[in-house]
Amino acid sequence: MAVIGRVHSIESFGTVDGPGIRFITFMQGCLMRCLYCHNRDTWDLHDGKEMKVDDLMSQIMSYRPFLEASGGGVTASGGEAILQAEFVAELFKACKKEGIHTCLDTNGFLRKHTPVIDELLDNTDLVMLDIKQINDKKHIDLTNVSNQRTLQFAEYLHKREQKTWIRYVVVGGYTDDIPSAVALAEFIKPMTNVEKVELLPYHELGKHKWEAMGEKYQLNDISPPSTETMEQIKKVFTDMGINAVY
Repeated sequence: MAVIGRVHSIESFGTVDGPGIRFITFMQGCLMRCLYCHNRDTWDLHDGKEMKVDDLMSQIMSYRPFLEASGGGVTASGGEAILQAEFVAELFKACKKEGIHTCLDTNGFLRKHTPVIDELLDNTDLVMLDIKQINDKKHIDLTNVSNQRTLQFAEYLHKREQKTWIRYVVVGGYTDDIPSAVALAEFIKPMTNVEKVELLPYHELGKHKWEAMGEKYQLNDISPPSTETMEQIKKVFTDMGINAVY
């Protein structure tokens, strides 16, 4: 019986979610409640369009020449793609049969580690792991959940020697302080599987979605970080020998 996934949306020519040109499948559903979320409409676990892997693969194959020519591939994002691990595992398995590069964009917030998680990771060429905040109290302030599951998942990726990029969103008053960056760099430093840290400046591009849903956007007074701030955060990582970019 075919696995059914709930898909929020698709971007056929993505350029910021993994190497090269990406076919990005934004999966429906997320358990984190990030204050700056730019995909607020993906949170509902029961929303989205029901799709089969074959439906997606027929679209992916039509873009294959562009993906291959750019060194790109397929990215599963969200929402939170790992909440639909069974579907994404089947999608990535189908991609690997076609020689298409696969990337999992995740916050690592696993409700339970099941065998399907390993099946998914076995068919994943690159994991992009969002670590929102290394300090658990600040993480809860920012996302409404603890960071313990995410950090455990990061350590598991290291144990597996799974190729990983860490993503860290720099948000004024929440993640732009040097002590948080230092603690995160110290956590990452032993992880030989981490190729780089992507520092992402906070932006307001999702604000209108909150307003459209009749909800208050709580970061109205927060501006994107300055170049100086981004450079200071970057230096924390590079001083520890970690490749960091923004």
